[in-house]
Amino acid sequence: MPAGLDATDREAVENLSSPRSPVIHEVVRRQGEEELKRPNGSLLWSGIAGGITIMASVIAEAALNHKLPSGFLAREVIADLGYTLGFLMVILGRMQLFTEQTIVTVLPVMAAPSWRKLGGTARLWGIVLAGNMIGAAIAAAINIHLHLTSPPLTEAMLEVSRQLLAKDWPQLLAQGVPAGFLIASVAWIRAGVTTGDFAIILVLTYAIALGDFTHVIAGAAEAFLLLFAGEVGFGQALGGMILPALIGNVLGGTGLFALLAHAQVRREM
Repeated sequence: MPAGLDATDREAVENLSSPRSPVIHEVVRRQGEEELKRPNGSLLWSGIAGGITIMASVIAEAALNHKLPSGFLAREVIADLGYTLGFLMVILGRMQLFTEQTIVTVLPVMAAPSWRKLGGTARLWGIVLAGNMIGAAIAAAINIHLHLTSPPLTEAMLEVSRQLLAKDWPQLLAQGVPAGFLIASVAWIRAGVTTGDFAIILVLTYAIALGDFTHVIAGAAEAFLLLFAGEVGFGQALGGMILPALIGNVLGGTGLFALLAHAQVRREM
């Protein structure tokens, strides 16, 4: 540093400097190590809570669609803001969301590969995914059968969910890749800043809605709504809607973002 800077100035420079990529990598890797140590029961219940809560995205988006005038030009753009609500609640509430784990628990494996870590990641993925699916199914069943929302809002939720029916299997998979990439980037970007978590999650999940990308957990909430409403069968909901989004999210989150995030710092570790 320049000789003219005193100790206070040097400290200010350090505080204002952005962390280097290896630092962010290490922060995310340590988060992953902590997640891998969590007991099965904690992961499962946190995953169930996340799956139930993500339904807030469908409800908020449907409510905005329902309340805004049908001829309003910016109706869809504004309604897409509702999609961010469930993600904000889940991520800021520290609930388990499968797509976040496509990077967080993968970096420890990439940093120091071992069968033990690989098995631990597979265990966490399986438990969290199962928890998210159970939670999304519970939320959908409650909304359809216990009528927690008004009939017009329930119909609006189904209308939002029917957008999945317009996409075929390859489209759901392909559009799941950018969604997985964007959600994985949430964990990476949040590790590099000390403030602004709300804005980061809002912007990146809003981008998923604007791009009409497919997210496996939010999409599962929509698929289960259609299932319990009798509009699709179990095989179509699971294999025709949820599975392709799952594959796309994993490819985008792990196959692209996690590999790129690790590759850029591999020689500096």
